[in-house]
Amino acid sequence: MRGIYIGTDSGATTSKVGAVWADGKTVSTKLLQRPTNSQNGPAAVVQGWVDAIADYLKQHQLSWDAVQGVGLAIPGPYESYGVLAKSANLPASFVGWNVHQDYSHALAKASGRAIPLVVGNDGMLGGVAEAAKVRGAQKCSVLMLAPGSGLGSAYIDANGLPLQGDTLAGMETAHMPAPLQLLNMKPLPCGCGRTWGCIEPYTTISGLPYLLADKLTQYPDHDLARSTATPKEKVLSLRGLAQKGDPLAVEIFDFQAKAMGVHVANLCLALDPHYVVIGGGLMDHESTTPEFRDRYLGIIRETANQFIWPVQREHLKIVSASLGDLSQSIGAALAALYQAQKA
Repeated sequence: MRGIYIGTDSGATTSKVGAVWADGKTVSTKLLQRPTNSQNGPAAVVQGWVDAIADYLKQHQLSWDAVQGVGLAIPGPYESYGVLAKSANLPASFVGWNVHQDYSHALAKASGRAIPLVVGNDGMLGGVAEAAKVRGAQKCSVLMLAPGSGLGSAYIDANGLPLQGDTLAGMETAHMPAPLQLLNMKPLPCGCGRTWGCIEPYTTISGLPYLLADKLTQYPDHDLARSTATPKEKVLSLRGLAQKGDPLAVEIFDFQAKAMGVHVANLCLALDPHYVVIGGGLMDHESTTPEFRDRYLGIIRETANQFIWPVQREHLKIVSASLGDLSQSIGAALAALYQAQKA
């Protein structure tokens, strides 16, 4: 029987299952999704993960005997490896939860044997999958940045594993200070509570209300200035407007691309990756046009090239992510595979 490595991607509302074979190839490009049921507490969440794996195995005519390892992608922060700290998206009862211990026990009960388990930040493990996809057989490092509601970040080394740091807070690049003098902007408040100007609000949805309010002073006759829609509805309309060529919306995303380009340059000077993968909703092929994506990536490249070394400009490749919702579960499965290969 061929061995597989399972990846569980757990969000606050939905959990997904993916898997890879022992050679790293994806078992299926079709995700299995189930409610996380975090409102019912940690025990219910773990049981849901195990039940979802059982369903996945059944769908692919496999048994628990085939499972050689499991990876879990779950948002941090962490108190220690596999132990959750306070999360903005999970109930208070999850603080201090030793998810590694409880999930390991549940997997052993379901399979009748101990199964190695790897736990990691969801953004980092999404980077593992995108890195494997973009570099193919090359031996090189990959930086991934995924702007969405916040800014996910991952640095994947040449062996395919993410940089996590000694306290598991490595690559929390969203909260690095933005170079305000280059962006000609004032400090914006961040969801983390800091007011010094974290890069996150300049590059993600979280900062769009501030950027829109500022831009409307230059476009007082714009439809959004007169709209009775909620602030959230106005912000979420910007991506569609930009793809129709609306000048206000285009300028906002051009600014965010410039801010991302400066951030990319800073990280490239520190980490020197061969690839930078840009993910998130702005790179969603179903929701954005090729012209929109090309413009956004082009401004990132143009901006980053102003600050990185000449040799880096020759070799650095900045590309869009390609795995979408598959990335985190497949990345978790690959992390379990890579960990087994190191053992």
